Amino acid sequence: MGSLTCAEMRQLEERAFKQGVTAEALMEKAGRGIAHAILRRFPQPGTVLACIGTGNNGGDALVAARYLADAGWQVGVRYSHKGSELGVLPRKKLRELGDCPVNAALPDFDPDRPLVLLDGLLGIGANGPLRSPLAELAAWMNCTRASHPAQTIAMDIPSGVHGDSGEVYDGAVVADLTLTVGVPKRGLLASAAVNHTGAMERVALDELPVPDNGSPCLGDIHSVHGLLPRRAHDTHKGNAGRVGILAGSRGMLGAAVLCATGALRGGAGLVTVFVDHVLYPALASMLPPEAMLRPVSTLAEIDPSAFDAMALGPGLGQEQGEDFLALIKRIKVPLVIDADGLNRIAKAGPGGYIGENSVLTPHPGELARLHPGSKGKDRLDVAREFVDQYPGATLLLKGARTIIARAGLPIYVNGSGNAGMASGGQGDMLTGVIASLLAQGVRTHDAARYSAWLCGRAAELAISHGMASEPSLLAGDIGCWLGRAYRESGVC
Repeated sequence: MGSLTCAEMRQLEERAFKQGVTAEALMEKAGRGIAHAILRRFPQPGTVLACIGTGNNGGDALVAARYLADAGWQVGVRYSHKGSELGVLPRKKLRELGDCPVNAALPDFDPDRPLVLLDGLLGIGANGPLRSPLAELAAWMNCTRASHPAQTIAMDIPSGVHGDSGEVYDGAVVADLTLTVGVPKRGLLASAAVNHTGAMERVALDELPVPDNGSPCLGDIHSVHGLLPRRAHDTHKGNAGRVGILAGSRGMLGAAVLCATGALRGGAGLVTVFVDHVLYPALASMLPPEAMLRPVSTLAEIDPSAFDAMALGPGLGQEQGEDFLALIKRIKVPLVIDADGLNRIAKAGPGGYIGENSVLTPHPGELARLHPGSKGKDRLDVAREFVDQYPGATLLLKGARTIIARAGLPIYVNGSGNAGMASGGQGDMLTGVIASLLAQGVRTHDAARYSAWLCGRAAELAISHGMASEPSLLAGDIGCWLGRAYRESGVC
């Protein structure tokens, strides 16, 4: 798995053409794949407007629109050039689309019928700011997205974003989702592009295989298939994974609840939460009934060998204690350390407490405490530095583009999620999901990247298929949609 520069992508396409693949065949497959990805994301048909330039990127959008029309969507086209200026293939695909409105007025707003704008203005061959008349069409798309509202989906790459560097030029299209065709383009994974790419997913084409070239990989639905095997029919709670959680403190008991919920919804057979005996009565009334709660007077009472995986830190508070550090030393099973657990080991000096089977889940501030000097550096570079310093550990660096890294393995940039996840408790839920996958036998690196995708996809589903919105989305909503996210990834 990996990503390519635009020049490398063109070379890959040329090799396919030399093997007898036609540009039209690729366009048909790409458009069909784009349409299928859109249909999976919208439970009800709506209106789709293909906003196109003169090149083959616009052809992809027109093919996608045709498949969406077959699925019951209302279809329209917007373009600023003369029809005669369209390339040969886009002109053919426009004819095949049949009669449809061109540059028509927007439909009346209906919250139950999505309005989708397909960005087919420019492809990977473009460079620099958009020029007239595409600049005006891009501005119309951005204005419509902001005011109507509409969802903008970029074909392969958002117009006005550099495919190699991720540089965003003036007037670039702001996409909510980028469906990158064949192989992810290197610039899409750069932090600079995140506010214009939105979520990301690859449209897989057998003719354009993803190379294993050591470059950053996109974490999407295709990359997580098969990471969690289907269960045998005789699976029982004892062999479905036992998770132990140390989380919560006065004023932050909700973190323990969310972490336990994530572990339960993630599939763990048995989940046990440890809490200070003084806080036991308060947490007992909050915890899901499926979880077990164990009061402890000292952390020495916890036996890590009773579990298949453990999670430490959510809402734990930063009060340092030698018993916490001693507990980490005693844990030999896979371990997730989050939040205040990270802050505690940062104070003690992380070198002695980051083990072979650990997954660390810091946000940038926590990483700066663990790894001084990281502030201001490129996130991918920082992730590589960290895992090189702590080989065997897996880093999940949170952000709008969560990065998952482990020395000697491909680095992943997660493509799922939305701005609704900018709320408290999301990391607690994620920690629980990671721990559940570890307890079920998934390797640390795979568990981290799978969990990041699952939680991000659940956030998307809570809005597209549920009743949430970006402002209203809560961490607790993630657990309600993990089942659907699992099913999409091939787990029944």
